[in-house]
Amino acid sequence: MTNRFLTYLFTAFLFIIGTCASAQTELTNTVLEGSTFEPIESASIYVKNTTIGTVTNADGKFLLTVPNKYLKDTLIVSSIGFKSYKIPVVEFDASFEIYLDEDVASLDEIILIAETRPKTGNEIMMRAIEELPKNLPDSSYLQKGFMRHKERNKIEFKWLIESAITLYDSSFISSPSANLKLNVDQVRKSYDLRDVDSLLAYTAYLKNKSKNSRITTKNLRRDTILTSSLVKAIKWNDNRINGLETLFQGKLNMVRNAGNSKALFGEDILSKHQFKLDTVLVENGRKIYKIKISESFEYVNLETPGVFNDGYQPKGWIYVYWDNYAIKRIEYELVAASSAQRSRSKTLYDTEINHKLILTYKEYQDNMYLNYVFYETPKLVNVRTVVDDPKTEIDESLVNKDERFYYTVQEILFTEIITDDNEIQKTLKQSWDPDLFSPKPYDKGFWKNYNTLLESKEEEKLIQDLTKRYSLFKD
Repeated sequence: MTNRFLTYLFTAFLFIIGTCASAQTELTNTVLEGSTFEPIESASIYVKNTTIGTVTNADGKFLLTVPNKYLKDTLIVSSIGFKSYKIPVVEFDASFEIYLDEDVASLDEIILIAETRPKTGNEIMMRAIEELPKNLPDSSYLQKGFMRHKERNKIEFKWLIESAITLYDSSFISSPSANLKLNVDQVRKSYDLRDVDSLLAYTAYLKNKSKNSRITTKNLRRDTILTSSLVKAIKWNDNRINGLETLFQGKLNMVRNAGNSKALFGEDILSKHQFKLDTVLVENGRKIYKIKISESFEYVNLETPGVFNDGYQPKGWIYVYWDNYAIKRIEYELVAASSAQRSRSKTLYDTEINHKLILTYKEYQDNMYLNYVFYETPKLVNVRTVVDDPKTEIDESLVNKDERFYYTVQEILFTEIITDDNEIQKTLKQSWDPDLFSPKPYDKGFWKNYNTLLESKEEEKLIQDLTKRYSLFKD
C-alpha cells in the first residue's frame, strides 16, 4: 500500500469524522391551541438543558436546527398557560401539528397556601425586583443571536436587515453603559428603499453636534449640503432611534437595567406603574403569576436625548415565577398621555402607542438570560415640512397616511449562552462594532446552520417583494 493511498484514506477518514461532528437536523412544525386550533405565537421550542432554541412566528410555525449530538435529548415546546409538549429529538415527527392544551392554576388556592407570601400585584412585583440579583447572572457571559430589523409603512416593507449579533455583559450589578457590549458579527440581508427626509435628519444631527437648539430646517438649504454629510446624519439618526446600544443600554431594557437610578423599574417604579394580580398560570409544570401593568400617578418619561419622548402611560402584562420570583416575560406598551405627547404622536406618527416591547427570559444554570426581544416603535422618516415639535400642525388632507407613516420592528432571538471565561476573554480582545446599519460582506457559509427567526407568510411575501424592488433599484 503506497504512502499516497494511505494519505488519501486518512484524509477521507478525517472528512467523514468532521462531517458527522457538524451534522445538523432541521425541525419544523406548527404549534396550535388544542381547543381553538389557533396558532400560538412566541411559544418556546428548545432542547432541554441546552441553549438551543427558537420561538414560533405569528402563524405558530418554527424552524430549529439541532446538532446531531443532541438527538437523544428532549425537545420541549412550551407556552405560558399551556401544558408543555415533550419528545426526544430523534422521535420528532413533522407530519403532525403540535397541539397544546390550557393549564391554569387556581388563584384562590394559591393565595391561601401561605400567609407570608406577597398577595397583591404590587407586592409580588417589588419582591421580583428585590430578587433580581439572585435571578440574573452574577458573572460575565456572552450571548449570540439573530436579529431582524424591519422598517415599513402601512403598504410595504421599506428596509430589511438581518444580522448575527454578540452581546457581552459583566453581570447584572454592573453599569450597562460601561459593562455591556454589542457586536454585529454578520449581515445577510440589507435592503433600504426608504424615502428619507434627509433635511430633517440633518437638522437634528447639527443640533446634537453643535448643541445649538436654534437650528431649524428653515435655516438650511438642501443645495448647500454635501451628500456625504446627509448620509452621515441619516445614519446617526438611525442609530439614535434604533441602534443596538439604545435598546440594550437604555431604559427599555427594563429588567437588566433596573438598578439604575432613573430606570423604568427603579426605586420609583410604583409612582409610574401599578401592578394587579390577574391569575396564576402554569408553564412546563411551574406556576407563574400573571400580573396586569397599568398607569400610576406620574407619567413615564424615556428622556431620549434630542427627542421629545416623554409623557406616557404604561399598559401590559408581566409574568413572574411563583417559586423564585424570577421574571419570565414582559409585554409592555407606552401610550401617549400628556397633551404634548398626544399631539406630537398624532401629528408625526398617526398613533398614540409609541413603544411596544416584549421581553422573554430563559433559565440556564439557575440564572435567567434574555431569550427573545420584540420592539416596535413609529419612526420619523418622510415628513417633509414637519418638524419634531409637539405643537406642530399640518394640513392632514395633503398627507397620504398609508405611505407617510413608518414604523420599525426589531426582533432578536438569542440561541447561545457562553459562560466559559477563556472564551469570553478571547472574544473581548476582538474589535467590537455595534453599528447595525453598516453594510458587511455576505458570508454564505456562516448562515448555513445558523438558527434564525422564521418569517410569517405575510412577512415572507413582503420581504420577497422588497428584494425584487431592491434588485431593480440597484440595476
